[in-house]
Amino acid sequence: MNKIYLDHAATTPMHPDVLKKMIKVMETYFGNPSSIHSFGREVRHILDETRYELANSIGAKPNTIIFTSGGTEADNLAIIGAVEGTRSKGNHIISTEIEHHAVLHSCHALEKRGYEVTYLPVNSEGLVTPEAVKAALRDETVLVSVMYGNNEVGTIQPIAEIGDLLSGHQAVFHTDAVQAFGIEKLNVDELKVDLLSVSAHKINGPKGIGFLYVRNGTDLAPRFFGGEQERKKRAGTENVAAIAGFREAVRISMDEQALKREQYLVFKQVFLDKLEKSGTKFSLNGSVAKSLPHILNLSLPGTNVEAMLVNLDLAGIAVSSGSACTAGSIEPSHVLVAMFGKDSERIQNSIRFSFGLNNTIGEIEKAAEETANITSRLTRN
Repeated sequence: MNKIYLDHAATTPMHPDVLKKMIKVMETYFGNPSSIHSFGREVRHILDETRYELANSIGAKPNTIIFTSGGTEADNLAIIGAVEGTRSKGNHIISTEIEHHAVLHSCHALEKRGYEVTYLPVNSEGLVTPEAVKAALRDETVLVSVMYGNNEVGTIQPIAEIGDLLSGHQAVFHTDAVQAFGIEKLNVDELKVDLLSVSAHKINGPKGIGFLYVRNGTDLAPRFFGGEQERKKRAGTENVAAIAGFREAVRISMDEQALKREQYLVFKQVFLDKLEKSGTKFSLNGSVAKSLPHILNLSLPGTNVEAMLVNLDLAGIAVSSGSACTAGSIEPSHVLVAMFGKDSERIQNSIRFSFGLNNTIGEIEKAAEETANITSRLTRN
């Protein structure tokens, strides 16, 4: 049985060129980038080149990029580091109900320290409005964190509009762009964000590496203590091989961005067309007009999410019920609860399909056919 992987929003297979680059670096370079001798300087050059390319991919300057162990650390450093860096200016934070748990749990931790957090609601498409941010904004607000594109339903938030709204206010503006980076064109100046989080394993790079963009002049307290690496904001010897792989993944993503977007939109339409032709009843979760092209979250009335996942897996199709970070949890998706309410049937019957490297039209058609067949079988019983 040929397996079909449609869970790229959870993690992506490493691109062959990324793996080759990492192996070459591990075989050739072992110096500590903080060392001043030739071995260290060779490795430092890899870091400098990567920092330049990562910065260029979001319209930033190289000295604004801090390497992290991934999106979770980048979010933690952004959220906790920003409020601790502006401790004297206020204790109010604004975020949304549908953030990744790396953001939400950071906010929960800060609440225990005496900070007040306003979690903005979203509409049935998963959208938060700039007006809601404006209504929640206070003189003592020190941080606003709104994700760029949702990892479960794909909805893209009005980040640039929120950035305009915050211009002139003391609040630091952070966006979790982990799911959007490599798919959407991002420019930190156009978005007017001060902090932006990215992870390599979402773009066919290695796990365990990411970055946080920090606008120059933004006060950010460190979370790690030790050496003076990463502008004294993230101590620890850098993971050079992963960083080199990250650079290769970013290069490929930027070169193929337009092609990937077009391909994923075709995949999404083919999948929906197949379901419609089969007579399968479904509803789209998320925004129709403004959504990440590689994420398709569907409600299949009369089904149960666990039964669907098991049956699809038995058919060789890997999908998800939402965030991979809550896999195995019996709790409903906090994103769908925020969109539809805790009593909605969609909480129990929604599946996320997400597209990526090596997927083909044939695989998408096969997955849609199997989804239709399984749905028919489950709703018939």
